[in-house]
Amino acid sequence: MVYVHLADGFEEIEALTTVDLLRRAGIETETVSVTGRLPATGAHGVEVVADIRFGDAVYDQCEMIVLPGGLPGATHLYEHEGLREKLFAFANQGKWLAAICAAPAFVLGENGLLDGRRATCYPGCEGKMGGAEVIQDPTVPVVVDEGDGAGGPKAKLITSRGPATAAAFALAIIEALKGAETKEQIARDLLLE
Repeated sequence: MVYVHLADGFEEIEALTTVDLLRRAGIETETVSVTGRLPATGAHGVEVVADIRFGDAVYDQCEMIVLPGGLPGATHLYEHEGLREKLFAFANQGKWLAAICAAPAFVLGENGLLDGRRATCYPGCEGKMGGAEVIQDPTVPVVVDEGDGAGGPKAKLITSRGPATAAAFALAIIEALKGAETKEQIARDLLLE
């Protein structure tokens, strides 16, 4: 199970592309609203009715937490205390955290979950990446860091740059959870390779 978290102000392309590609790959994926209600309104006015509210999510059945970017969506994710607790629990268990655009900086970086790790984010957000080794190369749309087991947060991380890299982000998640063959098949089906 993958939970894609939605807060008011989320980046629609990043959230919905990820959900779409993961479901095409046969990965059980649910959208989780942190608004206190099922609907969440994206940064560009697109309202999405989430599958479940945060309080109904069962995180011990979840393999990966996904955080779309967008502002103020990423700020709202950062402010959600319950989500913060889950992020730290996942990090301590060495589970997957995936964030794109502003979310690596505004959520993971601001919580110290990127310290000593390789990650990327939306250009201009680097100042909120904490102690990360920030990769800002336009030819590297996604950075995967599975950690080396040395001190600090042990989460496996997938980070990406922004809306134009949403498909690459989703494909990296598919590869992490289902392998390269499934990732390549989905990419071919969508004419991305």
